[in-house]
Amino acid sequence: MLRVVPFEMGNASMKQLLGGKGANLAEMTRVGLPVPPGFTITTDVCRAYYAAGGTMPEGLFPEVQEAMRRLEQAKGERFGDTERPLLVSVRSGSVTSMPGMMDTILNLGLNDETVEGLARSTGDARFAYDCYRRLIQMFGNVVFDLEGYHFEFLLQRMKQRLGVESDHQVTAEGWLSLIGEYQGIILKYAGRAFPQQVDEQLELAVEAVFRSWNNHRAQIYRNIHRIPDEQGTAVNIQSMVFGNMGADCGTGVVFTRNPSTGERTLYGEFLMNAQGEDVVAGVRTPKPIVKLQEEQPEVYGQLIAAAQKLEAHYRDMQDIEFTVERGKLYLLQTRSGKRTAQAAVRLAVAFVGEGVITREEAIQRIEPFHLDQLLHRAIDPSCRPDVLASGLPASPGAAAGQAVFDADTAEAWARAGKKVILVRSETTPEDIHGVLAAEGVLTSRGGMTSHAAVVARGMGKPCVCGCEAIRLGERAFEVAQADQVAATIAEGEWISIDGATGRVIRGVVQLREPELTAELEQLLSWADGIRRLAVYTNADTPEDAAKARGFGAEGIGLCRTEHMFMSPDRIPVVRGMILAERPEERAEALRELLPMQQSDFEGLFRAMDGLPVTIRLLDPPLHEFLPNLEELAVLRSQLTLRQDADEEELQRVERLLRKVRSLHEMNPMLGTRGCRLGLIHPEIYEMQAEAIFRAALHCSEQGIDVRPDIMIPLIGHASELKLMRELVDRAASEALGSRPCPFTYRVGTMIEVPRAAITAASIARHADFFSFGTNDLTQMTLGYSRDDAEGKFLSHYVEHKLLPANPFQVLDQEGVGMLIRWAAGQGRAVKPQLKMGVCGEHGGDKESIFFCHAEGLDYVSCSPYRVPLARIAAAQAALTMAYGEATDHEASAQQHSAYSA
Repeated sequence: MLRVVPFEMGNASMKQLLGGKGANLAEMTRVGLPVPPGFTITTDVCRAYYAAGGTMPEGLFPEVQEAMRRLEQAKGERFGDTERPLLVSVRSGSVTSMPGMMDTILNLGLNDETVEGLARSTGDARFAYDCYRRLIQMFGNVVFDLEGYHFEFLLQRMKQRLGVESDHQVTAEGWLSLIGEYQGIILKYAGRAFPQQVDEQLELAVEAVFRSWNNHRAQIYRNIHRIPDEQGTAVNIQSMVFGNMGADCGTGVVFTRNPSTGERTLYGEFLMNAQGEDVVAGVRTPKPIVKLQEEQPEVYGQLIAAAQKLEAHYRDMQDIEFTVERGKLYLLQTRSGKRTAQAAVRLAVAFVGEGVITREEAIQRIEPFHLDQLLHRAIDPSCRPDVLASGLPASPGAAAGQAVFDADTAEAWARAGKKVILVRSETTPEDIHGVLAAEGVLTSRGGMTSHAAVVARGMGKPCVCGCEAIRLGERAFEVAQADQVAATIAEGEWISIDGATGRVIRGVVQLREPELTAELEQLLSWADGIRRLAVYTNADTPEDAAKARGFGAEGIGLCRTEHMFMSPDRIPVVRGMILAERPEERAEALRELLPMQQSDFEGLFRAMDGLPVTIRLLDPPLHEFLPNLEELAVLRSQLTLRQDADEEELQRVERLLRKVRSLHEMNPMLGTRGCRLGLIHPEIYEMQAEAIFRAALHCSEQGIDVRPDIMIPLIGHASELKLMRELVDRAASEALGSRPCPFTYRVGTMIEVPRAAITAASIARHADFFSFGTNDLTQMTLGYSRDDAEGKFLSHYVEHKLLPANPFQVLDQEGVGMLIRWAAGQGRAVKPQLKMGVCGEHGGDKESIFFCHAEGLDYVSCSPYRVPLARIAAAQAALTMAYGEATDHEASAQQHSAYSA
């Protein structure tokens, strides 16, 4: 097991072992860029640490001390020396980038004696004491788990006492007094003194960073992004360079291209006389990177050259952290930059145009969830918003919600069904659950590379940062204009934010729907030339169908006809049909519904001219169209007690109540619904089938290419489908009469009952297609009621790794997937050309689409706005199957051989 690897001994291929940060530091060192020397403690050690129950592997620290000796020689300084002390940073570095989720400690190696040596060797006591107080604060927070407010309160009180606003205005004496107070905080709340032995500091810091792999925010982030727990994190120990030594020093973050738009221009921020945490934590609002050209033109030139070299080397936009010490540039990190959906698409197409990557590589670089983000709503340009203030446009999209001021409230209100905007001075990694719950994020401090901006962009949330006109109170914020309070927004009041322009707006603004960009159209056309799976849509109206077709849908995979009955003008007719006491009454109601249904289907056929339209006959139980049982009982009681009650109204309510009670079932999801309803009340399905064929004939006569697929829901036995198919075929014959059929129709079934999957061979004899209804198939296979499970126990199961993911979002391949695999094989053994697809929520999920491709299904069907996502994911599935990917074992072997070489 490799445990300690110096930067000069590693390279980019060792990412699984060194983590992303360590591998990139090694690669930058290898190609001759100015990287402060250091070494990496590998992810193998992290895994061993957790395998041993949170105990560091035996013999590790002698290896670390040996690496420190080599580092001392490289720097000409000595760890713990009182004259020329070596100081190091201790930073995490996971395999998959997790910005801000784990812990960092800077300036490690300072104590009461070495700080004096640093002051003498630099000739700057103020700088030395500033570094020491930062170390104590970080150490207290990371190693001893002390809340940051203990230290922040003392820092603000000291600044008020000295009459200064920013850190660099604090005198050496001010920092020295604060150091004593900080050490008192450690002693009081940690129960022990701040360690003066530098080797002890290093051991405690390394273990704390490994421990941070399992902190709450890191676990939430891994769950969101489906990062395996077993990846672990590396720990990077790197010699310090200082951006806070004076006016010719600074620190910053720069992207080689704009991460919000993809524009080919250097994008970033910097602060002079500051350390890196000041920028990424949003402690001070930084300056745009172009200003560095004015303040440090030589450094700016070096930075541009390094950025160009790194982008060319990695063939991707880079996110670079840098420090300037005494006018010299140092690179502390590079990684592929987090980007918005807009930027991801634009960059992928641009890199192909520049000859940097192939079309196939461009497709593989797109995260399908990016396409969910790309179809963001924006503020309608025709509205006149009441703009309160403006900040930095940190993450695009627009959102409206009720203002909340802490992450816990944001999460609680969102769970209660409220839309919220999280408003903070700046977010910290501890706020991630609030960011996840919120519609968008607004901060008063920080820049476009701050924590809030990076996390919001990664989640596709609108974000406005650095809005300095707002002053936050405990449960409200004031908007200042010319030193006057122009407005006050209390918690719960509605605001809107525009992440594309940085505007903060009072109230709710009208939003417009997004459109496909030229770059996305190009990318999707490339994907269409690669993918094998067809992509259909779930649509119940001509408007949804047209929208989906505009997004590239190749047909309708699921039209839920019950949604057509829910409009206010149809509910009375549907209820009349349900409440009918005699067959003639029911027939009359169905005759009234028939032209309505025919019109519905004509609209769909016109919208999807030349493409298949899969129409599912009525699926839900009839009671869903009737008033709530409890509400009816209350109304009946109220009418009974009223002396002036209308007797006719009372009889109507009682009749309705009796009918609702007669239809009531203990478990309606497993009751009289789907084909069971069609078998008991065949006249309902007969009306729908007649409407379909009338609509198809009418549209065909108008020159529309009609391709109806009629789907029978909830089949569990072949005999059910046999009878239902006969019903449909009979309706077709009656509608056509003696005329030849001008179109081809198919009759199939939704496989959503486990028995249907198991007996697929017998069912296939009566089917032209199978559509896997993975929502119900998941419910029935796992025994989970979706409505109850997601709100009660399912999140607990996912958080505690009882399930790898929510099975209603990501297909359960071991269970539900096995049923699909079996049914597909059995069905095609009977009918080799049997058409098959998925029409549940999983039709828009990347992992589930990969499964569908691997199992040889013909199509996936998803909501209109997920059609572009599915097109990309289907192409990625084809590329993955074609080229394959190295297994973790092979990648690990490559890394070990690279190190040995």
